[in-house]
Amino acid sequence: MNIKAVGIAAALLMASGSAFAQSSTVTGAAGGAATGAVVGGPVGAAVGGIVGGVAGSVIDPPPQKVVTYVQQAPAPKTRVVVKEKVVVGQPLPETVVVTPIPDEPKYSYAIVNDERVIVEPSSRKVIQVIQ
Repeated sequence: MNIKAVGIAAALLMASGSAFAQSSTVTGAAGGAATGAVVGGPVGAAVGGIVGGVAGSVIDPPPQKVVTYVQQAPAPKTRVVVKEKVVVGQPLPETVVVTPIPDEPKYSYAIVNDERVIVEPSSRKVIQVIQ
C-alpha cells in the first residue's frame, strides 16, 4: 500500500469519524484512526485504526436487560472493598466474587466499593460500571 492510499484512507476515516463524533463518542477503528492521524499523520491513522478496531471490538456495551438485572439485583450482605479503582477494561481482583447473570452466559456482575459492575466472566474484565 502506498503513502497516497494510506493518506486518502485516513482522510476518509477522519471525515466520517468527526461527523460521527458530533452525536456520540467515536471508538473502534474510526476513533483510533482519527486519533492516530492527528498524532502521527497517515501512518498514525493506519496504526490507530488497527489498535482502535481491536480495542473497540473487545468491550461492547451489554444489552439493556443485563444492565436492568444488575441494577435490581440484591446486594450481598457483606460489603466488598478493594484498594484498586474499578476501571472499564481492567480485570477485577481475584478476591472479588463475580455472580453469573441468569440466561446471559456472556455476563456476570459484582458489587465492589458500593459500585455495581458488569464483567466478562472468563477474563473478569469490567465491561461497564453502573451509575
